[in-house]
Order: sequence, then C-alpha cells, then structure tokens
Amino acid sequence: MFARLFGKRPGGAAGPAASAPAVQRAEALLRRLDWTVMRRLDGLLQGDYRTLLRGSGLDLADLREYQLHDDVRHIDWNVTARLQQPHVRVFTEDREMAAWFLLDLSPSVNFGSGEQRKSEVLLQFTAVLARLISRHGNRVGAMVYGQSGVARVDAVLPARGGRHHVLRLMQLLMQPPAPETRGRKGEGATRLGDLLRGATLSVRQRSTVFVVSDFITQPGWEQPLGELARRHDVVAVRLIDPLELELPDLGLIPIRDAETGEQLMVDTHDKGFRQRFARIAAQREAQLRDSLARAGVDTLELATDDDLADAVLRFVDMRKQRVRLNPGARALPTQMPRRTREGVRA
Repeated sequence: MFARLFGKRPGGAAGPAASAPAVQRAEALLRRLDWTVMRRLDGLLQGDYRTLLRGSGLDLADLREYQLHDDVRHIDWNVTARLQQPHVRVFTEDREMAAWFLLDLSPSVNFGSGEQRKSEVLLQFTAVLARLISRHGNRVGAMVYGQSGVARVDAVLPARGGRHHVLRLMQLLMQPPAPETRGRKGEGATRLGDLLRGATLSVRQRSTVFVVSDFITQPGWEQPLGELARRHDVVAVRLIDPLELELPDLGLIPIRDAETGEQLMVDTHDKGFRQRFARIAAQREAQLRDSLARAGVDTLELATDDDLADAVLRFVDMRKQRVRLNPGARALPTQMPRRTREGVRA
C-alpha cells in the first residue's frame, strides 16, 4: 500500500553498480551470504533438513482417515467403501524433489524505508533457500514476474541443482530491465493471479513452491493460489516494510504509485489521516491473512528489518510444527510470527 505509492527507498540509495558484470556481483553476494548466513545455519539445522521439504513417493507407508486439505487423489476407495469413512494412502517420501520460487519483482517490491528494499530481501532469501535446498541434491527453479516493470512473467528458469544453477538464478534476479522496457515502468498494476496460473500450468511434478511477494496486487489471486496448493506444497513468503503498517509524521509530502505512476500530495502531519491509514492497513493485513489461510498455504512474514538467518530458522520451525501436528500427512496451514524491534509479534 504505502510501499506501492512511494515506489523506491527514501534517500535515493542505489543498488549494486549496473556496470559490474552480473556474474561477479552474484558470486560476491553468494560468498557473503555463505559467510554471514549459511555458516550460522549449518550448526543449527543439523537433523532438520527433512522438515524443509515435503516430498512424495511411491511406497505405501500407511492408511489413515481423510483430513482437511488432503489430496483427494490419494483416497483409497476400497477401504473407504468397507469402513464407510474416507481414508487416504500415506506414502514414504521421496527426498529428491524440486522446489520452485515464484518471485514477484513488480515495482511495489522495489521499496524499503530502512537499509534494505523488499527486492533485496527477496534476492537474499531466495539465494539462501535455493542454496540450502540444492546442496542436498534437490533441484530449484524460478518464475520471475514484473522485473521489466510490465505486468507479465518475464522469465522461467528450469529446475536444476548445484551451486552454478543458484548463481544463474541470482544473476537473473540482479540483471537490469531490457533496454526496450526501461521506459515502461508503471504499465499496469500487478496481477499476481497471472503468475500463479502460469505456475499451475508449468510446474507438473509435485514440488515445494515458494510464492515470494508483498501481495500488493489486483484481486483474483486467491483461487489460483488455492488451486496451486492442492497440487503442491505452497509457502507464501510475505515481504513487508514497517512503513506500510504505520505512517510516521513527515509533514506534507508527495507520493507516487510505483505501478500506475499516479502522484498526489498527502499531509502526514494530520493525526486523523495517520490513524485512518493505520486502520486501513490493519484491515488489509487481516483480510490478507484470512485469504492465505483459506487457500491452505503456510505463511512466512519477512520484513525488511528482519535478520535473514532468524527468518530461515522460523521457516524450519514452521515445517517442524507441521510434522508434529500430523506426521506423514499434509498438515493444516500455519502462520509464523515475524520478528519486530519489540520482539516477536503474535
């Protein structure tokens, strides 16, 4: 909301130098993340890898009663008919699988009120998760939306494994828009449903799917997300900036909608205006969380002032919680609190 209006970080801080080769910048960033994040995680994730991904397999392990959000394709109709109660097959998980990142790089993501933009948080989170997953023999792929500033899927990176493939993914995210699209910023608001529908058609094998977005989008994305979650294990990674939830007293300031280009002046010194902004932001938060829960997906909130290692550990805790709730089955969706300056928000 507020991020969508401001469009870019105050102060005009620039990202990596555009003249530096993308491969060198990607290599440098990955090395920095290996030292600052991966080394911290290595000692904390021992034995927890199985909680990161929920795979599928062919070996029958058990039968149990059908529960909400179970895949109806796994219903055992013979047992269901005998016991007059729906039962599903539980299979031994196959540890080699694919993880897909659906990455929203629309203009509203290019905002941050502090040291980092949401797009930078997206890049680092994707790099760390892709590195963790691909190190264990799994494959990672990506679909990139809105990077050119136009509401469309700009690139699809097939699922492959290895460090070199993670570097390719990072180079893709760090490259500037093509020359023919640089002057077309703000051509249409984000339609996240288009990205989700594209993923439903493109990702055939059951996978873990990370939808990384600020979810500032046109309506109509809830049904495609639910359809995607019925086939895959979906995690919604919400990118948040503190300024989107509470507007500070900055006086009379100009703001611009980063996606449509519309500009207006607002008086943030008006206490009533700030209260209305906070109330609308809280309503949007509640509606968004309710929509994600009804779609049957796990939700991880990732703020621009978050510690990345802490965020990954919250994700691991979320996966462990699913296993404890219902071992061997698809558990009810969970939503993890995010860290704030005051502590952990419920």
